Amino acid sequence: MLKMMTFFQGLSGHQPVPDTLDFPRSPQKLRSTSEAESEASMSVASSEDLAPPLEAGTALYREEEKTAKKKKEKKKKSKGLANVFCVFTKGKKKKGQLSSAEPEGAARSRQGLDGPPPTVEELKAALERGQLEAAPPLLALERELAAAAAAGGASEEELVRRQSKVEALYDLLRDQVLGVLRRPLEVAPERLRQALAVVSEQESEDRQAAAAAGPGTSGLAVTRPRRWLQLWRHGVAEAAEERMGQRPAAGPEVPESVFLHLGRTMKEDLEAVVERLKPLFPAEFGVVAAYAESYHQHFAAHLAAMTQFELCERDTYMLLVWVQNLYPNDIINSPKLAGELQGVGLGSLLPPRQIRLLEATFLSNEAANVRELMDRALELEAQHWAEDVPPQRLDGHCHSELAIDIIQIISQAQAKAESITLDLGSQIKQVLLAELSAFLRSYQRAFNEFLERGKQLRNYRANVIANINNCLSFRMSMEQKWQVPQDTLSLLLGPLGELKSHGFDTLLQNLREDLKPLFKRFTHTRWAAPMETVEKIITTVDMRLPEFSELQDCFREELMEAVHLHLVKEYIIQLSKRRLVLKTAEQQQQLAGHILANADTIQHFCTQHGSPATWLQPALPTLAEIIRLQDPSAIKIEVATYATCYPDFSKGHLGAILSIKGNLSNSEVKSIRSILDVSTGAQEPSRSLFSLIKVLTQSIFCHAWPLCPGPSIQPNMTHLQKPSRSKLQGWP
Repeated sequence: MLKMMTFFQGLSGHQPVPDTLDFPRSPQKLRSTSEAESEASMSVASSEDLAPPLEAGTALYREEEKTAKKKKEKKKKSKGLANVFCVFTKGKKKKGQLSSAEPEGAARSRQGLDGPPPTVEELKAALERGQLEAAPPLLALERELAAAAAAGGASEEELVRRQSKVEALYDLLRDQVLGVLRRPLEVAPERLRQALAVVSEQESEDRQAAAAAGPGTSGLAVTRPRRWLQLWRHGVAEAAEERMGQRPAAGPEVPESVFLHLGRTMKEDLEAVVERLKPLFPAEFGVVAAYAESYHQHFAAHLAAMTQFELCERDTYMLLVWVQNLYPNDIINSPKLAGELQGVGLGSLLPPRQIRLLEATFLSNEAANVRELMDRALELEAQHWAEDVPPQRLDGHCHSELAIDIIQIISQAQAKAESITLDLGSQIKQVLLAELSAFLRSYQRAFNEFLERGKQLRNYRANVIANINNCLSFRMSMEQKWQVPQDTLSLLLGPLGELKSHGFDTLLQNLREDLKPLFKRFTHTRWAAPMETVEKIITTVDMRLPEFSELQDCFREELMEAVHLHLVKEYIIQLSKRRLVLKTAEQQQQLAGHILANADTIQHFCTQHGSPATWLQPALPTLAEIIRLQDPSAIKIEVATYATCYPDFSKGHLGAILSIKGNLSNSEVKSIRSILDVSTGAQEPSRSLFSLIKVLTQSIFCHAWPLCPGPSIQPNMTHLQKPSRSKLQGWP
């Protein structure tokens, strides 16, 4: 940054120039020895001689410049932004006011020029008074000289003497004309038109001379083309350099202020050219293009010089913003300039290769900044967990600022890139998603460590809930605001899914411990009074539900789905213990009725409290139907249907259920099990049920024997109440 400060101080270290569109005088041509001698001979008072040397023709305008500067120093300049291009408010003459370059005797002199052809002395006097009406007679004098040389009647010495006088007059005329064009907005419009007409006339004469080019005329030096239009363009370039090179009006000399000065000066100056100069200038001048190209070249030179230094992050960003956004959009395509500059073809301020290098540097810088900021935010959040700081409450939910901080960091980096170009915004999106993915993995690891180490903290559960709630903000931002593709979204949501799952496990741990002895009652009592056991299970769950009230609604539903899954899974585990063998159809129908009633109770309770797990609804009723049915073919159909709903339902699980049906032969059991060998076309399960259930493997030849010791091989089923006919009829 210090290098850049030195650079800008060097750029603006020269003295400020007045706020005008000044055209510096063209450098004087070196005169030949013959011209100098002729110039000296013109000191003799004669109607054909020119009295002053070339410098005398500019003395008047030097004095005028000094006088103008003194007047400007007396005026108090406004410090507002509207006066940055104050040249367009200076020098305006009131209606009827005479030009300072036209004294009161100008009218009389013009009358003299309208009479007989003026002498050289009269032309010289008129030009010294700033009268541009002397241009046509001077051109006629030049043509007369050319004709005399072509006729061959004059000596070479005489021709040289006369040509030196003509060229001395042209030097005076050139300085007068370029002096007017040097300050185009400080002279009366009529005088500006006169100067422009003189340049146009000289350009036309240059073209005629080029068309008639042939062997040189004897005795005369070649003076065409004079290229006054080119001299004017050089003056425009110098004026642009002076305007753009001024020191910024106020504030520190940093890239931002320098860019602002360059951009504002160029825009306001070009707007003034379009509004006030273009109507006065002939089309052949291309006045708008001339000024635009000169300002553009100076602006580009500033930026190219900057790139030679080691740029800090902010300087790189500012360069790209101006090159790719502000310059083309706010200046070149601004409402007042877009139509005028459309055909000029100014191009970019920097070459494409340099822009690509700057963009690559910008992307690298932003990735590093985003990574650092996100790591710092996570470190601060983990510190709050360790210090047992309670989370905030927002709308009745535990709330953490971490997700908001991360989303803001990512969004600000995205917006920063898009402020340069939309294309760069698309490029940085992939970079930011990669950084976000790495952060979420770090977040998951830090959260897992907290789950292990912070169990004794007072605000442990509240902070767990707050972090689960964070997942919602992350997911919504990725799905809606950032519009992440589905495959990328799945990768990003992976760590969040693990975080949420581990958080649920932690929150449900106490509930699962409470339910464990209740589920064991099914097998310990040989399924005596199963409805009473289910009611106690439901009551226990209901008492724990308020602990989860500070979860976001969507996560409370997911948690309830996890509870729902746990209840169904544990119920199936108890059915699969192989400790219950029923040999009669009536006993099997009674058990099936109890399973249906229990399934209805569980489904109703979980659904009432927000569980969206409709996929669990057929899990228990279908098993009850398999137990109820007596026809092996009907059982096969039910098993096949069940396998399509739950692809992870295996032969081991089926065998454990069939072991309850003590009236099936070994061949029938084997035949029913074989139905799972037939592919049902089911895909891998998106949700797991039976893959969470481990069953004991046992030979099918022993399926009719109870696993638990007892006085009888057939359990007493008198406690099993026969279900109502309506209950059984309601199930297919």
